[in-house]
Amino acid sequence: MDSSKSNESTTSGLQDRNSAVDDEEQPELCPGFKDVDVFVKYGLGAVLSATKASAGLPQAGDEYDFYRSFPGFQEFCESQGDKLLHCMSQIMQHHGCRSHMRDRNKLTGLEERFDLVVDSNDVILERAGILLDEAEGVNRSQQPVMPAGFQPPKIVVSSWNRKGSGSGIRSEMFRLLHAKNVARPQLKFKEKVDNSNTPFVPKIFIKPNAVKPLPTYFTNKKIRKERPEDLDVPAALADFIHQQRTQEHVDDMFAHPYQYELDHLTIPESLLSKPEIQMYKPIVEIKCSFVDALEDLVALNEKLCKLSEFAVDLEHHSYRSFLGLTCLMQISTREEDFIVDTLELRNEMYILNEAFTDPAIVKVFHGSDSDIEWLQRDFGVYVVNLFDTHQASRALNLARHSLDHLLKHFCNVDADKRYQLADWRIRPLPDEMVQYAQTDTHYLLYIYDCMRAQLLDFNHGQPGLLQSVWNKSKDISLKKYVKPIYTEESYLELQRKQKKSFNTQQLTAFRLLFAWRDKLARQEDESTGYVLPTHMMSKISEELPKEPQGIIACCNPVPPLVRQQVNELHLLVQQAREMPLLKVRKDEVMLFGPHDTSRVSESDLHRFSPGGKLDTHQLLYVNAITNLFIFFLLKETETKNDQKSLSVAQMKSIGIIESFENPFRMYLPSSDVHINKNSKFDPSSKIFEISKRWKLQSIEQQQRELEANRKAKEQAKKVAGNGLQLTISLQSTGDLFSSGGKKRERVASEVGETTPKSSMKLMKLPEKPQTDLPPQDSFTPFDYSQSALRVFAGAKLKDNAQFDPNRQTHDFKKKGQKSNFGAGNRSMSYLAGKSDRGFRHNWPKR
Repeated sequence: MDSSKSNESTTSGLQDRNSAVDDEEQPELCPGFKDVDVFVKYGLGAVLSATKASAGLPQAGDEYDFYRSFPGFQEFCESQGDKLLHCMSQIMQHHGCRSHMRDRNKLTGLEERFDLVVDSNDVILERAGILLDEAEGVNRSQQPVMPAGFQPPKIVVSSWNRKGSGSGIRSEMFRLLHAKNVARPQLKFKEKVDNSNTPFVPKIFIKPNAVKPLPTYFTNKKIRKERPEDLDVPAALADFIHQQRTQEHVDDMFAHPYQYELDHLTIPESLLSKPEIQMYKPIVEIKCSFVDALEDLVALNEKLCKLSEFAVDLEHHSYRSFLGLTCLMQISTREEDFIVDTLELRNEMYILNEAFTDPAIVKVFHGSDSDIEWLQRDFGVYVVNLFDTHQASRALNLARHSLDHLLKHFCNVDADKRYQLADWRIRPLPDEMVQYAQTDTHYLLYIYDCMRAQLLDFNHGQPGLLQSVWNKSKDISLKKYVKPIYTEESYLELQRKQKKSFNTQQLTAFRLLFAWRDKLARQEDESTGYVLPTHMMSKISEELPKEPQGIIACCNPVPPLVRQQVNELHLLVQQAREMPLLKVRKDEVMLFGPHDTSRVSESDLHRFSPGGKLDTHQLLYVNAITNLFIFFLLKETETKNDQKSLSVAQMKSIGIIESFENPFRMYLPSSDVHINKNSKFDPSSKIFEISKRWKLQSIEQQQRELEANRKAKEQAKKVAGNGLQLTISLQSTGDLFSSGGKKRERVASEVGETTPKSSMKLMKLPEKPQTDLPPQDSFTPFDYSQSALRVFAGAKLKDNAQFDPNRQTHDFKKKGQKSNFGAGNRSMSYLAGKSDRGFRHNWPKR
């Protein structure tokens, strides 16, 4: 045991010696600090002491102002403040932050320094957090663990500047090739770019391979050069001048020059049969020629005219031009590749029309929707006999339809798309960009052969699917370039896309800024995104800054033209702020009810199908709706006839009621219901029965109406001859005429049911005294022969100077005419409201 204890003591002694040696060999972290823990403890103590010292300083207020009055204290504060600012600047520089802490304006210096300190603290704390995570073993850039056999998607956001990373290889970043100091190619163009607010006129003046000759408008250059200069003229007036100058050439101006040739284009049988697939040559072995001279372009056109197919692609730039610029054209044949500098040969590119419009030569594009318009806009070049591999990819239902997917699928080539958004105005072009441009068309002819074969196999050898691809490609070649035209309502479509609810001031600002941006972009030949991006324009419209600095603050980074024109923008914003503040109602989806037609136009109402037949349910539907229509029509005619005797208040109430729409109007039968003529004469059809029934009803209505009119005339003659029944005849005749007028207005309704009733009343009116006399023995009828009926003829009574029916009963009481009073009371002939007292024109004049 003693030996074991001695061994332990020796081993412990050796360990202490080794640890001491290790401590001596271990270098210090900082001068005076052997490890991190000692440094952290010292740093925390220093911070704590500094915090206590700062708390002991004079506070802001009277105490600080008192100490500040001593020159020694003031100099000490300034010297210590400069030391602190210098120290903070060094720390910021060490971490890569802005460090201009001392050279600041006296007015805004405190706020700017505070912002710098906040930003620097954020950067330092974020970096410290990352380092702490790495110290703990947490790697933020570590790839997640995926199951075996999982293939991550190849497409990533903003992948144009990142090279695809393989397994275990770190991804490589590429910067966007954007040349800030490149010369504007528009300055070299012989023909100035037309950014005017007028429709686009084709540039073609020679039409090779023409079946229908080119109109005279394009061949006469003098007429083509007479275009209105709208820089000093309002947009609407410029459009009017342009239309007046070219009024007799309107049909030719905007027509597709090769419309006739494309409409009569027939695809030969050789292109609809299975092709012999020709393998492409390696891109390293094939020759690539750069064409930037007129002689080379003519030689290229001669080579292309001898071929049966070639592939084409374009490279475009749109950021520093209002309409855009076609910067490069790639053409590939089976044996050679060509890259054409279209900026240098812009005015001579029309030479290629001889090959591009030849119907015997196939032009292979991929996604040619924009390419066709760019060729027309910049060069006046058109394409006849086009094959678009994008349309073929859609017909084959491939997973993706992009060119890089086709290259991988058919050629097993990984396309490098890092230069897709590069600035293609750069001259001379780097070798990498030339190689990228060559790759776009080098494999396209081989893909064209493979896709034709697959289209035939996919459709079991039948050419129908392949023919549809040819037809879709022909439709694309028929597209015409349309220049963006500014109108007073152009801003509305862009404002709807923002999905923001603006009030009247904000909407006015958006409209004014949109007009300013469009005008300046046309003048400077810059894109609207370069002049003022849409999100910045929306931000300015939403905030409505009161000062020019507020406009600058809404833009990050500030566009150069905005900085130059900030005062003009400030005036536009002030003009918008002067508008009355009203909230614009946001477009909402309103609930719809079957009887609510307040927001439905007449064309949207229910209509029967123009070519369909009416079944039993529809016939019942028509009958029910017709009855409702008749009911409301009769109601309207009755109200019109009664309006003469209504007061002003009643007339207003009727007008309010009539302002409400008929809820059954949308269910009325359609005016353009189509019924087959043969079904009208077929006795077995339902239409024949309906038409027969309606004919019988119309005939019966006409007969009833004629019979009622005849009886009314006869009855009127009989009543007019009886002097004792004058009052009754006047009343019945007035009712007859009023009812007869109503019945005549209701010819299209159910007249036959109401007209005989009025005639029956007329027949029974004279018989009432005869039927009522025998039971009442004590009643003696009034003798009208002794009454003063000459009042109706214009004569005057002896008692009254003027006849007044409203005061007749009072006059009788005053003058004691008992017989007339009693008889008049019993006969009820002269009571107001029971009779009309004859016609109005028989009353004596007042």
